[in-house]
Amino acid sequence: MAMQFQFNTDSSVMGTENVAERIEQQVRQKLARFEDRLTRLEVHVSDVNGRKHGADDKHCTIEARPRGGRPIGVTGKAPDVDGAARIAANTMAERLERIFGKAERHRHDPSPDKTI
Repeated sequence: MAMQFQFNTDSSVMGTENVAERIEQQVRQKLARFEDRLTRLEVHVSDVNGRKHGADDKHCTIEARPRGGRPIGVTGKAPDVDGAARIAANTMAERLERIFGKAERHRHDPSPDKTI
């Protein structure tokens, strides 16, 4: 079953040309190695200050849903949506690496036999 990808944004961000396609491609590329372990990725991009400009006012939240696991959420903040998405995707990759890496290590380590 293929991983679903959902993109959400507030109206102030949509002015940017093909922002949804750009960010989906960027996030999918960064998290491609985890796709078979995820059922869904949800990306939400927002502009916290609206029309007022400010440092790191663009936020990108990514929620990943591992098969049979709890959802994992991260947020990236930057002056532009692409930067916020890049930061969030990198953080998510690190988080998934830790979670799936830990599961792999435990799966391969045989538990020691108890001797009484």
